[in-house]
Amino acid sequence: MKKKIQFSLLYRDMWQSSGKFQPRKDQLERIAPVIIEMGCFARVETNGGAFEQVNLLAGENPNDAVRAFCKPFNEVGIKTHMLDRGLNALRMYPVPDDVRQLMYKVKHAQGTDITRIFDGLNDIRNIAPSIQWAKEAGMTPQGALCITTSPVHTLEYYSRLADEEIAAGAEEICLKDMAGIGQPAFLGQLTKMIKTNHPDILIEYHGHSGPGLSMASMLEVCENGADIIDTAIEPLSWGKVHPDVISVQSMLKHAGFEVPEINMDAYMEARALTQEFIDDWLGYFINPQNKFMSSLLLGCGLPGGMMGSMMADLGGIQSVINNLKKKKGEPELTTDDMLVKLFDEVAYVWPRVGYPPLVTPFSQYVKNIALFNLLTLEQGKGRYVMMDDSVWGMILGKSGKVPGELAPEIVELAKAQGREFTDADPHTLIPNALDDFRKEMDDNGWDYGQDDEELFELAMHPEQYRNYKSGQAKKNFLADLQKAKDAKLGAQVSLEEAAAFKHAKADAIVAPVKGQLFWEFQGDAEAAPAVEPFIGKAYKEGDAFCFIQAPWGEFVEVPAALGGKLVEINAKQGSKVNKGEVIAYIEREHKD
Repeated sequence: MKKKIQFSLLYRDMWQSSGKFQPRKDQLERIAPVIIEMGCFARVETNGGAFEQVNLLAGENPNDAVRAFCKPFNEVGIKTHMLDRGLNALRMYPVPDDVRQLMYKVKHAQGTDITRIFDGLNDIRNIAPSIQWAKEAGMTPQGALCITTSPVHTLEYYSRLADEEIAAGAEEICLKDMAGIGQPAFLGQLTKMIKTNHPDILIEYHGHSGPGLSMASMLEVCENGADIIDTAIEPLSWGKVHPDVISVQSMLKHAGFEVPEINMDAYMEARALTQEFIDDWLGYFINPQNKFMSSLLLGCGLPGGMMGSMMADLGGIQSVINNLKKKKGEPELTTDDMLVKLFDEVAYVWPRVGYPPLVTPFSQYVKNIALFNLLTLEQGKGRYVMMDDSVWGMILGKSGKVPGELAPEIVELAKAQGREFTDADPHTLIPNALDDFRKEMDDNGWDYGQDDEELFELAMHPEQYRNYKSGQAKKNFLADLQKAKDAKLGAQVSLEEAAAFKHAKADAIVAPVKGQLFWEFQGDAEAAPAVEPFIGKAYKEGDAFCFIQAPWGEFVEVPAALGGKLVEINAKQGSKVNKGEVIAYIEREHKD
């Protein structure tokens, strides 16, 4: 018999790759004993990534949920692990060193054993400090390699990164195949290289089902020395998620590996409970398209977990583009037409911005560049017109070094806009922040919580935590849930039916991110917003039109396109807007 293979259940990622929210604390407490009873899992992913953030958005304390979910696994010796975005920790933008360091102390105290540390650029400078802090806090640091397929992502590239992570103190290596586009033979060779160089290092494979390669990849990595395979369970397995543990177990068992047996009674109970959670409320936030696999993902390399939000974004842009085409007397584009165009544009943009591995947040950045390029190309403005500071941060080196070379057109555009490139260590660019958050806790009379976990939550997700404490998050969530229920019942009209007639010579001002809209600010984005602009107000090219506070707290400036006269407003002060939604129309001055 071949070597022993262990399984990990990606219960958190199953939900994140399917929809918006995670199960509540009481639901996690119900499912944990059943997962244990299945008897086949050596590990369970309990938290990390967006888990804490989305719990806050639902008005629930995530610290209570993490402790409750981890406890039964801790008691029986099943290892718990979390997803950790390195420089970005648990959010979409960089986190100060002192907040990152606190995270490991808090998460270890809450019962999380292993942290999977990845960086969207595979920059060791963003990973090494997290490895050190995790070890100091008593956690097992697992260094991740973000897998993608490009001319610069060679076997030698990944083998060298594994060497660097292990030298920095990583005790395990994860092949993080977040889009499922890693080629099986390549992954097998890479596993063998790492095992040859580091025979005592445990290797875990994480591959999404999206384009359909992950089962073959699992067999290849196991044949070449992998130790643990990440899996899912029905009704959330397959699609854009992960292969089901039953299929993985069967495949490896028949290939001669030693694998654990599955208690099928417990599996069916876990399956039924998960479906109950979907039917209860979580299903209202799950995009049905995420249940389907798609070979198209091989061409663009985008992670399957992004497909739900991407299709929503695409729908908003599609309606704007089709409106423009209608005015020009051109045939409108179907959703399939738009999807192919978007994937083609991603393929065009990706090498030109240096082949960043398409994982959070850089997958979103590349997709956003491509998506808005489709709009601005249709408007006759060319490419790269609507890139925000986060996207530029990736390009300029503020988030780390992109693996490939930037195209001359990108470098020239940066110089033309007076932007400066940097090769500084990214975490040195961010000042510490805990003292300010301690003061806020003290001023509000808020308790720091067990093991400083409430202080950590405020520091990691400031805006969401404040909304949680005020009760506003729960109100917003209940309103969103009712809206989702109404939409499912057909009580709301579709986006197409709701779209109003737009002015023939006007440019659409489109929300670059989802969030809360604010008009001009007095002084800065934290100050009280001014009144809504008036119809007829004139703007110059490059003027700030409005600001959107993204779900992660950042204020994103929305430019006034190429300038002109404001002719229509579609959103009110403080309203919630979706990415790709038209905020207003500005009519340019046309000279015949």
